[in-house]
Amino acid sequence: MKLIASYILTFFFHLYYGLFLGIFHPIQVLAHWIFGDKGRKKVVDILNFFLVKGLYILGSKVTFKGFEKLPADRPMIIIANHQSMYDIPPVVYGFRKHYPRFISKIELAKNLPSISYNLKHGKSALIDRSNRSQAVKEIFKVGRLTQQNKQAICIYPEGTRSKNGKLKPFKQAGIETLLRTIPDAVIVPFVINGHDRLTAKGTFPMMIGQTITYTVLDPIEPKGQDIEEMVKDIHSKMKNELNQ
Repeated sequence: MKLIASYILTFFFHLYYGLFLGIFHPIQVLAHWIFGDKGRKKVVDILNFFLVKGLYILGSKVTFKGFEKLPADRPMIIIANHQSMYDIPPVVYGFRKHYPRFISKIELAKNLPSISYNLKHGKSALIDRSNRSQAVKEIFKVGRLTQQNKQAICIYPEGTRSKNGKLKPFKQAGIETLLRTIPDAVIVPFVINGHDRLTAKGTFPMMIGQTITYTVLDPIEPKGQDIEEMVKDIHSKMKNELNQ
């Protein structure tokens, strides 16, 4: 019976998700045209609020924790784990006051309603993984913007999604590049817990009744720290939060 319910609710979840992405795309474009970037971003924030709330269709229990720890006057490097294709909305909505941008593969900047437009016009770093020079230039460009405006940039240092939820080793290069270009940044570890269970059988059906938490760990001051040791420490703290 639970499996049947999973199939039925997954259908409605995907319908809901697709409709909101499709409906909000022209609204985002129109808001950008009329009100500029502030209007466009407001639409994106509302969209991602609804995308996160869509998890309730699957009977999920969703909790945001630790956001009171975020500094108000510092640029931030958000280090997040990567469990599924649904990892972006909680970052966009949870960190909405800090204008989070992303380090994303360039392929996502095409043909995805709402998402591609936000990545391009929100000035995220769109990198070609086969072109290191281009990737570094993009990260530096967005890093300077983050530094100047005291905003936030999110990196998924595992590189690719973890299919079983186990935290993969972190790639240090991207974090190191961001620290060079955002010297005033504080590092914010952000733990996504439960998306792996949600998609344990893939995206159809999705597993209903899951507990999902989005947790901000204590921000870390990177100045004066050995980068390699600091990244290892962040990895360890995130593993502990995931009970791994």
